[in-house]
Order: sequence, then C-alpha cells, then structure tokens
Amino acid sequence: MDGMGDVAVGVKRGSDELMSTSVYNSGSEMSSISDVTANGSDSKSNGSDSKKLRVEDRMEAPPSRVLHIRKLPNETSESEVIALGLPFGKVTNILTLKGKNQAFLELGTEEAAITMINYYSTVTPHVRNVPVFIQYSNHKELKTDSGNQRAQAVLQAVSAVQGGGTPTSGSIADLTAASSPVLRIIIDNMFYPVTLDVLQQIFSKFGTVMKIITFTKNNQFQALLQFNDPPTAQQAKIALDGQNIYNSCCTLRIDYSKLVNLNVKYNNDKSRDYTRPELPAGDGQPAMDPNMAAAFQGKDSNSLLGGLSPLNAAAAAAAAAGRVALSGHSGSSGVLLASNLNEEMVTPQSLFTLFGVYGDAQRVKILYNKKDSALIQMADANQAQLAMSHLNGQKMHGKAIRVALSKHTSVQLPRDGLDDQGLTKDFTNSPLHRFKKPGSKNFQNIFPPTTTLHLSNIPTDVTEEDLRLLFSNAGGTVNAFKFFQDHKMALLQMSTVEEAIQGLIDLHNYNMGDNHHLRVSFSKSTI
Repeated sequence: MDGMGDVAVGVKRGSDELMSTSVYNSGSEMSSISDVTANGSDSKSNGSDSKKLRVEDRMEAPPSRVLHIRKLPNETSESEVIALGLPFGKVTNILTLKGKNQAFLELGTEEAAITMINYYSTVTPHVRNVPVFIQYSNHKELKTDSGNQRAQAVLQAVSAVQGGGTPTSGSIADLTAASSPVLRIIIDNMFYPVTLDVLQQIFSKFGTVMKIITFTKNNQFQALLQFNDPPTAQQAKIALDGQNIYNSCCTLRIDYSKLVNLNVKYNNDKSRDYTRPELPAGDGQPAMDPNMAAAFQGKDSNSLLGGLSPLNAAAAAAAAAGRVALSGHSGSSGVLLASNLNEEMVTPQSLFTLFGVYGDAQRVKILYNKKDSALIQMADANQAQLAMSHLNGQKMHGKAIRVALSKHTSVQLPRDGLDDQGLTKDFTNSPLHRFKKPGSKNFQNIFPPTTTLHLSNIPTDVTEEDLRLLFSNAGGTVNAFKFFQDHKMALLQMSTVEEAIQGLIDLHNYNMGDNHHLRVSFSKSTI
C-alpha cells in the first residue's frame, strides 16, 4: 500500500474562493487551484452573476483523474463525497468547497475516473437522496493544503482499507478497524422487497461475499453477511451504512457483528454459502412471490433503474450492467452475453480464461452472425453475477466489453457433424476450473481486474528477468515485480489494467517447463 504521506486533503475556506465563472469559463475551471488561497479570495471571485455560464454552454473537459462534483446537499461530509468514488478505485485527494456545495475528487488513475463517469452517466448519483452532478475537471491533479484534519483522517482511513491495511489511530470513530468479517445489516423503510441476491450483488462490489443469512427480527428484515476478511467488511460498512437501495426507501443500517464466522446449513432464499454450492436447499421458499416478480419485470427498465439510488458508494454490482437482477428476474440462469468484443482477436479460450477468474465457465459460443458478441455459460447464476459485476466495462483486446445477463438458459453445442468454425467450445470437464473444489481458497481471492497480477506455481529455476520478459512479450510494460519468500509465488504489476488482463489471458496455465503450469490471477495488493 502507498504510504500515507502522499495523501493530501484540503478544505478551502471562505465563500468566494471558486466562482462558477472560474469553473465554466471557456471550459477552464481556473488557472490553478493553488491560486485560491486558504484564507483569501480568488482574483476572479468578484465577477457578477451575469458572467456565470450555464453548464450546458461550457466546453466538455477531456478525461482527467480529477472530477468536479456539483449541487451537493448542505453539510455533505467528506466521507460521503469519497464514497462516490470508492468502488471505482483508490481515492487519493479531496477538496470540498463548503460554501459552494461543490467538491473535487481525485482518483488514483484516469481509468478509474473514466469508469466512474461512464457509470454515473447511466445512473444518476445521489448524496442523501439528492441528485448530484459529476464531470471531468480541467485539472490533472489536486494540490491542496492539509489543514482539515478530519477530512485527512477520513481519506487516510479509506486509503488504508483499500490497500488492505489498518486505519491510523487518528481516524474518526466510525472508521476504526473492524475485528470481524461479518456485518449485521438492518433494512429500514422496506417499501420494496430486498432479497438475499440483491444484498449479494450490492456488497460483492467491495470484495468476495462468502456467506449470507437473512431473517426477520422485531418485524424488521435483517441479514448477517460474511466477507473474506475484516478490512473488506470495514470498507463496505464505510461506504454503504445509511445509504438507500432505492430512492427514499430500503435504507441500510450496518454494524459489525460479534460473530467471526457464519454457519450456513442450507443454500436457499434465506441463507447462502457461496463457498459450498453443494449444500441442500432445505425447506426454503421461492425468494419472491411470482406475482411480485412479474410486477417488477413489467415495469419500464429505465424507471426501475432510475429508482435506484446507486448506494452512492456501491456503484452497485446490481446495476453494473444496467439492470437490477431481483430474484425471479429473467436471466438468472447463469448465461452471460458479452458484446463489443474485438472479433479479430477474441476466441472461446480467451473468454473462458478471463471469465474463469470469477467462476467455472462451462461453455462459450461466439455468435456466428455477430462475431463481436458471445454467450458464456457459468456454473450457476451467482458466478454469472460475480463475473458481470467485475468485467462489465473492462478493456479486452483494446475494446471496452459489455457484459449482461442473457435470456438464454444454456449454451447449445453445435449438432454432430456441423462445423461452426471453432466458435463454440465445451469446457465442462476442463481441469482449469478454479472453483470446483468446495471451500477452495480461490473463493477468498476473487478481486476486480487490477494492474497487479498474482503468479503461483513458479519453478525454482525461473528468475525475475524470465517473468518480466514473458509478460512484456505478451504486450505491455512491467512496472514492478516482487517474489514471495519461497520464490514459488510473485506479484507482477503491469502499467495498465488492460495489459494485466491481456497478460492473464495469454499466460494463465502457461507451461514453464517440467509440467509447471503458471497460475495467474488478479491481486488486491500493490508493489
């Protein structure tokens, strides 16, 4: 994890530091944030209202890792602003303009900022049930003072969680380290039904959800949800506590549980152990009354999505592909539709390898009449949801792929004797499935695509130079490398997430000699 010394947080004081004329005048926000002093006024701050340009008239700013957020509710906290960017990557800086109801948020990479802008262009972001506006800033980085200690504590605590570390002792009370990976969740004002699957979709954006138990107590719907580690539970609590699943209702109240492990006996609508798919269903009932499910399906999909307050911080996996997959919703079979593929380069094997990071892909079919699209059948609906939430919008072979649930219930193999040019492959019996073994440690190591790759099963005679050369030849630049102590495992960092994805596709199961096949996965660690 990066050191805390490079995290700067500032709050500009005074009412006229940043006028709208500076923000929107000819597409330039201001000559420099540093021109706006902490105690004085910007030289442009005395401009009249007639100089203020409407948002619609401003020039579109090019992509930047700094984002400008407007129309925030009064007294919005720094943690609420940070929560907007939390699911998309590391948040490295924040500047709040209290008197203007505005803020600037700096993400760790431009890619993360682009992903955030793309997501919020389809789902309106909300803070305290109030829609806010997010756009690129003309600034490539924020240079702020660190005078506001509370804001600094919030950002440092979030940075610690994102890096897998522990928040500093100066963090505010709500950000103290969690001792348990289990969260207790209460749903207030439950106007719409909330299912186990909806909770899994929302919380899986922050890490691997291992187990969920739902129940009703004191006439309130409650749940116990177990992540793979306490820091992930802490990050989810920071981001989601107090947020609404839907506009103005279904409010999440989250605390840490005293339990450190959940004992799940049945996989049904009331409980689920995602590490043990072989558990019996018990006496569980359908997750939603069929009439209710039909009513949800009958709604206009845009209005239902528009009703989502995207949990401000969740960028919810539930909405990652532009849908809310309530139980009973069409497409819960485990078949995914991937589109906008690079048809010159994509193969069933490459899709099997990439989607196989998030589940056991059974069959892959590239569509004959539309070769930029493919169907991928996962082992079950939960694995499909996981793959969709992590891969939708990621770049593969130079194109941002789109992943959504398919209406198909299975992928059909070509009829005997029919040559489909190798567009369909059956991987049902592949030895490369990562999750066949119940309780496998692989369930605890599922992460979004990152620049850092985890390598394992490395032969003892293979050097750092060998691995650097191998991944460089796959296309891209190796920025950093670190062997684990026994040299059987290593971390390798590419310069972009796209390069890391390509490296994983090309080199997972690569024969290093003497039947040593390299194992490659994404890592949450940094070098």
